[in-house]
Amino acid sequence: MTKALQTLEAQLDGELYYDDLMKALYATDASVYRMLPLAVAYPKSEKDIQALISFASNNNTSLIPRTAGTSLAGQCVGPGIVVDVSKYFTKILNINEKERTVTVQPGVVRDALNNYLKPFGLFFSPNTSTSNRCMIGGMVGNNSSGSTSIKYGVTRDKVLALKTILSDGSTVLFESISKKEFLQKRHQKDKEGDIYKTIYEELESKEVQERIITTYPKPEIHRRNTGYAIDELIKSEIFSETETSFNMCKLLAGSEGTLAFSTEITLQLDVLSPTESIMIALHFTSIADCMKAVVPVMKHDLYSCEMMDKTILDLTKHNKTQQQNRQFIEGDPEAILMCEVRANSKTEVEEMTSYLLKDIEVQTKSYANALLYGDEMDKAIELRKAGLGLLGNMVGDKKSAACIEDTAVALEDLDAYISEFTKLMEGYDQKAIYYAHAGAGELHLRPILNLKLSDDVLLFRKITTDVAHLVKKYNGAMSGEHGEGIVRGEFIPFMIGDENYQILKRIKTAFDPKGIFNPGKIVEAFPMDQSLRYVADRKEPEIETFLDFSESQGILREAEKCNGSGDCRKLPEFGGTMCPSYRATQNEKDTTRARANTLREFLTNSEKPNRFNHEELKEVFDLCLSCKACASECPSSVDMARLKAEFLYQYQKENGISWRTKLFVYNNALNRFGSLSPRLTNFMFSNKTIASGLKNIMQVASERTLPFISPKSLSGVFKSIENQSIEGGFVKSVYLFNDEFVNYLDTNIGVDFLELMKRLNYQVIVLENVESGRSFLSKGLLEQAKKVADINVELFKSKISKETPLVGIEPSAILTFRDEYLTLADDREAANSIAANTFLFEEFFQNEINLGNIKKEQFTQEPKTIKFHGHCHQKALSHQKASFDTLNFPKNYKVTLIPSGCCGMAGSFGYEKEHYEVSMNIGEQTLFPAIRNASKDVIIAANGTSCRHQIKDGTSVEALHPITILRQALI
Repeated sequence: MTKALQTLEAQLDGELYYDDLMKALYATDASVYRMLPLAVAYPKSEKDIQALISFASNNNTSLIPRTAGTSLAGQCVGPGIVVDVSKYFTKILNINEKERTVTVQPGVVRDALNNYLKPFGLFFSPNTSTSNRCMIGGMVGNNSSGSTSIKYGVTRDKVLALKTILSDGSTVLFESISKKEFLQKRHQKDKEGDIYKTIYEELESKEVQERIITTYPKPEIHRRNTGYAIDELIKSEIFSETETSFNMCKLLAGSEGTLAFSTEITLQLDVLSPTESIMIALHFTSIADCMKAVVPVMKHDLYSCEMMDKTILDLTKHNKTQQQNRQFIEGDPEAILMCEVRANSKTEVEEMTSYLLKDIEVQTKSYANALLYGDEMDKAIELRKAGLGLLGNMVGDKKSAACIEDTAVALEDLDAYISEFTKLMEGYDQKAIYYAHAGAGELHLRPILNLKLSDDVLLFRKITTDVAHLVKKYNGAMSGEHGEGIVRGEFIPFMIGDENYQILKRIKTAFDPKGIFNPGKIVEAFPMDQSLRYVADRKEPEIETFLDFSESQGILREAEKCNGSGDCRKLPEFGGTMCPSYRATQNEKDTTRARANTLREFLTNSEKPNRFNHEELKEVFDLCLSCKACASECPSSVDMARLKAEFLYQYQKENGISWRTKLFVYNNALNRFGSLSPRLTNFMFSNKTIASGLKNIMQVASERTLPFISPKSLSGVFKSIENQSIEGGFVKSVYLFNDEFVNYLDTNIGVDFLELMKRLNYQVIVLENVESGRSFLSKGLLEQAKKVADINVELFKSKISKETPLVGIEPSAILTFRDEYLTLADDREAANSIAANTFLFEEFFQNEINLGNIKKEQFTQEPKTIKFHGHCHQKALSHQKASFDTLNFPKNYKVTLIPSGCCGMAGSFGYEKEHYEVSMNIGEQTLFPAIRNASKDVIIAANGTSCRHQIKDGTSVEALHPITILRQALI
């Protein structure tokens, strides 16, 4: 097969991979399943897809279509070739403003499409929780719905036409056709003709139609994925007395890529929703009370009606991003029902809210009804959207299992259904999780199971089977929006009856006689309790680590926290920082998810004494910038920077440390040596010939400028001024952490700090501390990092307190006290005590403003405009608000935060010649354009030394530290 794959690779315009790393990356999606594929393809053209279809047909293999890979039911895993269209099939092809339609390729991100459509006053309405990374192709495959389906319907309602490639390689456009056209197509002597002929022969009988209506879910359940949607086809004029034209897209939507390969999708759009909105968050002391409230609130014209239970709400307490989104919660509710109303005027929306509140007070048992507006409402929505990812935060091997999480019943049945469901779960001693689309009759219900144990795998099947019977009792749908996939596929015959199931099989055969399109889904489904991520009852690998991963019960479980929800695939236009390398390359390999999956794969299955000793791990971690965004932005809080540091440490034990790595990690010692003769050092760094030679030797990108050594170190400067006194006494004494960057490279900023503090009446004490250890951490020299952590903790432990805090200038250095030192240091009690009183300069300044110790009168009133870029570690471990408030403090200073994510430098990363292109690509995403577009009188501020160098190299603009800006603002 390898030779055949090599031949196929040569035929493609795109890429084909069949190495162990890529196969491991694509062995999972967001489900509980794992199947190693034969290969992974990134097609660039329809010709590529035709070549892949031909290959699969001739080589007894299959194609598994994939976009963002966020499927929960296992749709994107299989033993064939995974065909990932998310990289190249990403074009918006055509918009018809008058008809309100748009044609796109399947790899277009849903929210990116809506950003494009917004100026036209239009949007694509199905709105999943993954909308900032899920793609239109996947939404069509799953017939996705989302939170607004009660208002706008589901994806199937919006698909007008699909350009597809069939199993014989022919290209066919499926769209709305007349009865005459349908009858003509039945007689075509080609694959398309076979399909139309089969559809007609299978569905023409009135007896068959009646059976379909009887056995498929109740028609009022609009969220329904039950096999192939033959119940939708019989509504057309071909099979009933209606004027509804026939459209095969009704069948293809929700078919999970098992019938044809779609390359273009035409969608019906909606006019932008009303601009005025209010949300009422109803708080309940029980799930039952919450369920009883759904019917009365749904009598109102709601835009969305979503639910979260206590399990989800409690998990939000442990995620930094979501902590900021849960401020509206009152008390400790068992459940919250979020009801949103929208209108075109404030008067109308307030009137709607008033009527709704009256009914809530009379007809429900909510103990609190929080009214949310604007940003508050957006935060609540983000909290609900994070539900899936947050479930990965559950510590240990017991996790929320996706198997019954997509059931939907008619609204009038919801209360009774949930009541029976709860009793069923109690019989299994389960406290299930409840969240999502209450207003649509669909809750994402999840049992808590340890699928590493065979007993729980049995329970996995038993619970799913019992719930299938319960759903059938209410004539509901086992899948409302997530699709059948592997987890529910084998229950389709039971849900719709064997006779109807046989129709589905014959339709599948008409489309795909050799079964090359996504086999094992919908028909002839794979068993739902096989091919799981974990081998049941395995002996858990014992993996010793240098860093402490006990909070996650070990490094393997830290990696296993990633459930594949794909938040790390969101693009720069959707804000945040995670994941900068994916944003640059658009390769799955460069996501946080890929790194976690690969680490899990090799730590679990490696037979080497050192399980970290794999080139595949080295490759997948190569573009990780250790920005720490995943630690806060990933709902599962997977800390990839720590995982990378541990990997490098373990890998280098076997393979040694490169000389370039040693140059970078011992850079502080080299700078100390260079500071003995800064003029000579800087001459060498600035001389084109010498600098070029140095960069070549160090394998540093030739385009980079080398940082100059300051004329005098900060410790040397301080010694000459430390005995100066301040008249009138000090407001407070502070210890300055003299980090490795300020001491030798950015001494001017340190001097500005000393001057600023002196004139604001603060005593500054500078001790002979050692460097922070950041470079050791970033390169995996953990023993050295631990040594400096212990030295610094010992130095400061008797000196740092609430009255005498530790203040730092460089975020990546000072924040080690609040992050890595807490588990690295031997004296953890002291480390925690120091951390509690350690502040980034801007945090300290903000606190002093709030205490009234710093006055506006001490600063100029001259107007200035400032754009601020924050350091990644500040965003992940602190917040930018402190910098914003600090720079805004002078009376007429106007500050905006650049929504820039990572700058792309990340310490030595951007200097390394093999990373230069990616580094600059990251800078070009948001940061560089924002700076270039700023007027010349705008001050660019950045508190990270790497960030300032990146800005200088990328835009030729000198960015200033907030300390320098404030020192210049003193009067």
